[in-house]
Amino acid sequence: MAQRYGGKFSPDAEPTPDQDMPQRGQFDGAQIDPAGGRSNLLFIPAIPLVFTSLNDGAIGLALGLGAAGLLTGAALLLREGLRAEAAYNARRVAKRPAFPRKTGASILTGLGVALAVFKHDYMDVDSVTAATALAPLLFGVVASVLHVVAFGFDPMKDKGMEGIDTFQQNRVARAVDEAEAYLTDMSDAILRAKDRKIEARVERFQHTARDLFRTVEEDPRDLSGARKYLTVYLRGARDATVKFADFYARSRDPKALSDYTDLLDDLERNFTARTRKMLLDDRSDLTVEIDVLRERLQREGVRLD
Repeated sequence: MAQRYGGKFSPDAEPTPDQDMPQRGQFDGAQIDPAGGRSNLLFIPAIPLVFTSLNDGAIGLALGLGAAGLLTGAALLLREGLRAEAAYNARRVAKRPAFPRKTGASILTGLGVALAVFKHDYMDVDSVTAATALAPLLFGVVASVLHVVAFGFDPMKDKGMEGIDTFQQNRVARAVDEAEAYLTDMSDAILRAKDRKIEARVERFQHTARDLFRTVEEDPRDLSGARKYLTVYLRGARDATVKFADFYARSRDPKALSDYTDLLDDLERNFTARTRKMLLDDRSDLTVEIDVLRERLQREGVRLD
């Protein structure tokens, strides 16, 4: 007997529970690494400095390697500073970095350039004079200033912290750091599966989880309701990812892949629902505040049309 064809996109298709949820694209939430080409170029000067110091004797080699080490350390510190600044800018509530990495990178760059110039001048003269010592200092100051002009300073003040309980915010920060560690472990584990599609699926779930993180950070009162999501659920997801990656890398079992994908779907629905509930609660609190303010204004004789 013939049966009428029907499906998800048929006119009379039955709605599924997932259709009211916004679907994320594969590149939704993707970000460019803030430590881009400009910071990577700063690794280059240390390379010729090392090779040109090999035939300069013990003192010249020591000075050259020291300058190369300072310049490389400055480049590494700058990369971390740019990433910390990007994380600071991405959040509406954030604390200033505990250590000013970009400023430290500027100082190390100046010291590295000064030491490299001193090494060059020292190898060309018989004795160190005032002029020989002054020139490296000037070059180092100029290099530090140019570094600041190119990359700027670190964020120097907290953002969006007015009216927020510092103790509660610290609790949220510790919980989010723990949750981020679970997500990092998931990313490291799923690489062993060597399947780009499932890696992208894990990244999509991580974006959903981080939406919950940002919501909790903006209102620390939500921590009690979201704690099990940040700890229990993510710990379980991390453990399941480790076991799946190890098993799937050996067996390529499609049933295991399907079960793991279903697990991520369930987790993503739960995290999305929890985030939506917290946003609705925040909206309810705002409505109450507006109603109370209206009543107070009316008692004062102020009418709002």
